[in-house]
Amino acid sequence: MSDVPGAREVRAEDAFDVPRVAAWLRDHAEHADGLDGEPEVRQFTGGASNLTYLLRYPSGRDLIVRRAPAGTKARGAHDMHREHAIQSALAPVFGYVAPMVAFCDDADVIGADFYAMERIPGVIPRSEWPGDVPLSAEQARELCLHAVDVLAELHGIDPGAAGLTGLGKGRGYVRRQVEGWSTRYRNARTDDVPDLESVMAWLDAHQPDDVATCVIHNDYKLDNLVLAEDDVTRVVGVLDWEMATLGDPLMDLAGSMAYWVQADDDEEFQLMRRVPTHLPGMLTRGEFVAAYAERTGRSVTPEQWRFYEVFGLFRMAVIAQQIYYRYVHRQTTNEMYALFGAAVQVIGRRVDGLIVR
Repeated sequence: MSDVPGAREVRAEDAFDVPRVAAWLRDHAEHADGLDGEPEVRQFTGGASNLTYLLRYPSGRDLIVRRAPAGTKARGAHDMHREHAIQSALAPVFGYVAPMVAFCDDADVIGADFYAMERIPGVIPRSEWPGDVPLSAEQARELCLHAVDVLAELHGIDPGAAGLTGLGKGRGYVRRQVEGWSTRYRNARTDDVPDLESVMAWLDAHQPDDVATCVIHNDYKLDNLVLAEDDVTRVVGVLDWEMATLGDPLMDLAGSMAYWVQADDDEEFQLMRRVPTHLPGMLTRGEFVAAYAERTGRSVTPEQWRFYEVFGLFRMAVIAQQIYYRYVHRQTTNEMYALFGAAVQVIGRRVDGLIVR
């Protein structure tokens, strides 16, 4: 499967009974054409949350399977049924969702809940832009503007029309997020990372009211976008709906911009870059926020944005710390996760600089 970037041999700890899963999919897929035989399986190893596999069948049909990782998980996290249900509901009203194939809650099949969906072919930007895919500065800018458009389109969906009114908890989203992520950090903290109490206190004191309640992705970044193979400025798919909910759109934008490391960021923060947002032509964070505000009609001043920037970075630190906690407590043997403790320290220093300026 060398032609599918990021798909590698399955890690031993993440392996499953392939014939059993293949048999289950043949019996339960709404459209089972092309699912005969045993698929070749590879794992996408770039992510650090739910496990994602590529199943390539002899017929040429490709499926993506998602399942939760082993080990202790944050309450409410890694809910495969929820992730499957959200995408099923969004598909008729948001044309960037992969078609769902089947959901399985029989733990005897794979050891956990999982779901399968069709693979959306295209280019997925990873930490480095693919060397065999040309990208001019003009194309990079157009890609960013299209990414803004897709995010704004998502935020403009009527939750009622999509059957998603029960997805969220109504007003008070900002408050719940500040409180919830603070609790998660305290619960996952290890002795070798900062306590971030001053950051949590600042967020609590400076939180604004919700600006709106809409469908939000909560992990909208370049490596969760699929770009058209014949035009990499055009988004054709949005992946990884694990944290999608109804909430404040600026909080969604905050989470996205936390991963947006730009070319003029300091050397330490450059080490945090996981997507190629540093390339010539890519919008800066400020330009992305301004383009979003223009597209949606929302006004966001630099001082207003400071809360969202701090929150987005803090939330990223919590996610990293939850993963690092699993590594420290030997709930995973993936050595990549050892780096997440240092990432928390880098983010902590950056956030400290933002709240004292």
